[in-house]
Amino acid sequence: MPHKKQTTLVLVLLTLFFALALQAQAGDQKDPGYQIIYTSQLKALFDSGGNGFLIIDARNPGEYAEVHIPGAINVPEKKFDEHAHLLPESRATQLIFYCNGVKCGKSKKAAAKALALGYTNVHVYAEGMPVWEEVEFPLIKGPDYEKPIEADIIAPEELNAWIASDRDDFTLVDVRDTEEFALGHIPGAVNIPVATFAAQSGTLDKKKTIVVYCNGGGRSNKAYRKVMNLGYKKYRQALFSDWKNAGFEVAL
Repeated sequence: MPHKKQTTLVLVLLTLFFALALQAQAGDQKDPGYQIIYTSQLKALFDSGGNGFLIIDARNPGEYAEVHIPGAINVPEKKFDEHAHLLPESRATQLIFYCNGVKCGKSKKAAAKALALGYTNVHVYAEGMPVWEEVEFPLIKGPDYEKPIEADIIAPEELNAWIASDRDDFTLVDVRDTEEFALGHIPGAVNIPVATFAAQSGTLDKKKTIVVYCNGGGRSNKAYRKVMNLGYKKYRQALFSDWKNAGFEVAL
């Protein structure tokens, strides 16, 4: 029961966070024609067992095969026209497109194409697969889902040189809990706990190298996987234990 209450609180906070973020992004932009649906809303639909909606994964077939939301069909955005026949005949059916998070444009592009075909009830689940997975909702997992990831580890000496040079082409992310971060962290790091990493990933610049770290590597390896799935192109992993053992500065 405590876990259920915690999940509910996380969903409420995530919904508020994304609602404010998307409102800020919208600004004076033209109405795209589709609506945004949030994790809590999609989960309510999912649990209802209704048949008046269809969840559509707009990612590529490999990503879909690795993991997807139960009941979702795969209509890759880049090959939308080839798969459009999979969409329901009724143009009034609620279509819900998703991909790899708020910075992934595939779901929005696919939704726009569905609107062009005459569908009138189109939604985008912008938080996408990473957040659905992060809050531990039901998943269809392929055989490679649990396959270990061999991370690209950056040595403390190299990371220290990056920091000392004041280069601005990377972001250092401490994925430990906020309490641990407050007790000491690598200088210049921002704190995004692994439990909410996907939800807060919109703050990270995709043009920069993302370096994730924790104490011994377990949590940062999970974050590393999330960075990969979120579509970032450059990423490394560091270890706080190695940093301290090398005698480098610990900031408070």
